[in-house]
Amino acid sequence: MSRIKNIDLAPSGREKINWVRSYMPILSLIEEEFRSTKPFAGLKIAMSIHLEAKTANLAYVLRSGGAKVYATGCNPLSTQDDVAAALASDGFEVFAVHGATENEYRDDLKAALSCRPDLIIDDGGDFVSLLHGESRLYAENLTGGCEETTTGIHRLFAREKAGKLDFPMVDVNDANCKQLFDNRYGTGQSTLDGIMNSTNLVIAGKTVVIAGFGWCGKGLAMRAKGMGASVIVTEIDPVKAIEAIMEGYRVMPMDDAAAIGDLFVTVTGCSDVIVGRHFDKMKDGVLLANSGHFDVEINKKDLESRAVKIFERKPNITGYQLSDGRMLNLLAEGRLVNLAAGNGHPAEIMDMSFAIQAKSLEFLARNKGKLENKVYSVPPDIDNEIARIKLRSLGVEIDSLTKEQKKYIENADM
Repeated sequence: MSRIKNIDLAPSGREKINWVRSYMPILSLIEEEFRSTKPFAGLKIAMSIHLEAKTANLAYVLRSGGAKVYATGCNPLSTQDDVAAALASDGFEVFAVHGATENEYRDDLKAALSCRPDLIIDDGGDFVSLLHGESRLYAENLTGGCEETTTGIHRLFAREKAGKLDFPMVDVNDANCKQLFDNRYGTGQSTLDGIMNSTNLVIAGKTVVIAGFGWCGKGLAMRAKGMGASVIVTEIDPVKAIEAIMEGYRVMPMDDAAAIGDLFVTVTGCSDVIVGRHFDKMKDGVLLANSGHFDVEINKKDLESRAVKIFERKPNITGYQLSDGRMLNLLAEGRLVNLAAGNGHPAEIMDMSFAIQAKSLEFLARNKGKLENKVYSVPPDIDNEIARIKLRSLGVEIDSLTKEQKKYIENADM
């Protein structure tokens, strides 16, 4: 039985789902294919992803392939209650409520897994963690799963290295059609969208400090610069730091950037990126936001310990007034600002990422019993197939190698 906020919200959720479906042509083509091939006939799929309209569209595509789909969120603040209601009203099992407590969120994860799924989609690694711990019994039918984001991949590789991964997982996050577009263009646009919608403040003229220059950081820096910001990058990787410099950004430690920035955004996937000593240096009125998966990059305990007053300044903005009168503003409780305070990535971007998810699940289903308990990359033919479909949807054609060119390349070193 589903656990949602209110089934009466379903009409609003359906409108959102119908809107994004109009702009997700790759999934529409895969849906048609799945209706005839039924790769998931008789299978149960449990999904733990940010529960909003694009995710709902993926759920419909998987069901078209014959699956019974069980959906929950991967972050208490990213669930859209009307979308959850729309899915529940249309026969999906849904366990998610916006603003759930940590215990409620965990119970929802376990409820989704209690179906004893054949396949899973994880976003951040909470499903995998439960299936290796208190919900281990729910893994008895599991063929494998897919992981959506960088944080979850870090956790998976740590398990694999320790020899403690009990089933195969596909690294969707690092597929070209995911990281090059979702992580860069999706995060770049949606993060600033969430910040601007919450604050109603200008980006131009501000000093924006971006912690992390992976694909997410690259996209965010590109968009902030394009909107007129002066961009500072903080990094621990010397190669990425040089890349940021050559892109025209200033690079320095967070200890130095803390006193300069107007807007700070963390996108590292690590913890304690901004801590007490940084808050001590910050200017009055700074904005603090996070687009990493978990709310651990900005140390909220350090921030709370320095505040003499904590209050909601407006929706999705918490003010922390310090003893010297300075006000530091934390957006979306330090959770994913693009989803907790916005609508997440654009539909066209998630069309590519979720197409990778759908085809990777098909790969797992067709290779049941043939895979080792390790982390697999997305097969290149899936990546290339998604890219070709995307190009066709844009009305774009590209060149192909001639027989002579193929022969030349194959014998170039002979």
